[in-house]
Amino acid sequence: MFCAISGEPPQEPVVSKTSGHIYEKRLIVKYINENGTDPTTGEKLEESDLIAVKASPNTAAPRPPTHTSIPALLHLLQNEFDANILATYNLEQKYNALRQELSYALYSNDAASRVIARLIRERDVAREALGNVTASMGIAPIASAATEDVEMVEDGTTEPGLPANITAKIDETHQALSAARKKRKPAPGYATVADIKTFVPTHTIPSLHSASPAGITALAVSQTHPTQFLTGGNDKVVQLYDKSTDKVLASLKGHTKKINHVAFREQDGESTLLISAGSDKIAKVWAHDANSGDYLPKLTVRSHKGELTGLAVHPTSTLFALSSSDKTYSLHDLTTFTQIFRSAPSDEAFTSLAIHPDGTLLGLGTPTSTIQIYDIRTGAIAASLTPTDPSPFTVNTLAFSENGYHLLAPNSLSSVAVWDLRKQKATTTISLGDDCKINRVSYDTSAQFLGIATSQGARIYAHKTWEELLRLEEGGEVSDFAFGHQGKEIWGATGREVRTWGLPAI
Repeated sequence: MFCAISGEPPQEPVVSKTSGHIYEKRLIVKYINENGTDPTTGEKLEESDLIAVKASPNTAAPRPPTHTSIPALLHLLQNEFDANILATYNLEQKYNALRQELSYALYSNDAASRVIARLIRERDVAREALGNVTASMGIAPIASAATEDVEMVEDGTTEPGLPANITAKIDETHQALSAARKKRKPAPGYATVADIKTFVPTHTIPSLHSASPAGITALAVSQTHPTQFLTGGNDKVVQLYDKSTDKVLASLKGHTKKINHVAFREQDGESTLLISAGSDKIAKVWAHDANSGDYLPKLTVRSHKGELTGLAVHPTSTLFALSSSDKTYSLHDLTTFTQIFRSAPSDEAFTSLAIHPDGTLLGLGTPTSTIQIYDIRTGAIAASLTPTDPSPFTVNTLAFSENGYHLLAPNSLSSVAVWDLRKQKATTTISLGDDCKINRVSYDTSAQFLGIATSQGARIYAHKTWEELLRLEEGGEVSDFAFGHQGKEIWGATGREVRTWGLPAI
């Protein structure tokens, strides 16, 4: 249909009763108002003589005349192509500008990092010069404030052995502890084998640490405050919690990767210290401030180039040890907050660490199944234990028994061995079954029980008889666990929860 006036398809078509021609309504109405006749026949025509033509609403509007020929279509496509090319060019210009801005930002960041590194070197040189001048003048160094966080960085040096005063302290502790150990018996009221067999779940503390990334990776229980425990998580946070009040006492931040180990340093007459070691190659020490009640940063250790895989407090309570995947271990003084020893690089990385209860031996696991026993005073290897399983595996956890005669460690991917240190041979092997990953092993303080935390829960065994006394499977995988006060409680970390098992309520 075409309008008899414009010759184009009408948008609102109407038909004249007198002539039967089709018109665009707005055009014919205007013509009638001006002339009063039909533009085609010249006959008299009124607006009431127009009949509207009802078109289907689904009918597509016809193409404009300019788009009905091939040349017109080619011209239209050419215009669209030119517009797309222009838009692409503008985007490329913006992209190049952003690249230049990013290059400038990276250059500025690199320059700033170099300046900071140079200033740190100059600061260290100035501190060393000041220390030399102070020593030459006979002036005693000023003690650090309680809230100062001492930074201990990599210096590339190793020591041939411990200082004489530290060695004397270790020997003194060794003599006292080894003499008492020969006569040691379980304390009155300590849990028995029969008690352990009756343990049931007693308490669950949910939603510890962040949900992303979720998971508790390390657990330690206080010996002086049996209801308090320390956790480290995948969320890079260390938390101190009191089960009796169900409150978080401290939430400590400073790590940049997950926490691998946590520990208490509790000593009569001294403030409690909280220690952590992480995958970020950093160990941190927080000290309890009696005035504010808070835990304040005291020491940051950055003396290792690899992930920290082990942490243990020495029986003297004045030292703690770290092991690292950089093939070294180190000892640090908790009274002066200084590093007193760092071993020469070994042939293998260290994947776990434990200190003998007498304080003279240091056990270190490796990724090639062997266990190295070092004399902590000299840094010399005292023994090397190699499992009989030919398949290599990582010794990711170690534990000395409290009687000082045995060492508990993985013997394969799914079994643990109890080593007799006097004979340097495995006295027994405990098989856990296939697909059972070992996360942590531990002895209780009476040397009556040993525990194994696995991907299928935790298991408690009797020492010497090796009888399985208890399986803790309620929470699934147990990443870490600990025996509670007098062995009457077992603490386990399962996911984001900490669970306890104990004697059933009467």
